[in-house]
Amino acid sequence: MFPNLLEATKEYWRKLDELETAYQQGEIPLEEVDAKVAELMAELAVERRAAFTHFWHGWQHWLSTQRETLIGLAILALVTYAWVLTTYFFPNNL
Repeated sequence: MFPNLLEATKEYWRKLDELETAYQQGEIPLEEVDAKVAELMAELAVERRAAFTHFWHGWQHWLSTQRETLIGLAILALVTYAWVLTTYFFPNNL
């Protein structure tokens, strides 16, 4: 399952807005606001770590399945770079 970091961030900001409104109306004390903010940040951190882990595992999988293609592209780029250098520095020898 892909973690939905954007939705988690929207939910985080929504909860922060609700918390701010409750504090401004005098419904909750500042200490409770501080504790709730720390809890919300921890929840969002879990979602961020899950999203990063999902991305990292996907990247590693892609690299392992496309290894031959990447090696071929690297060799092609190296040969092209060598050709450009020799053409630029030694234009009359061709």
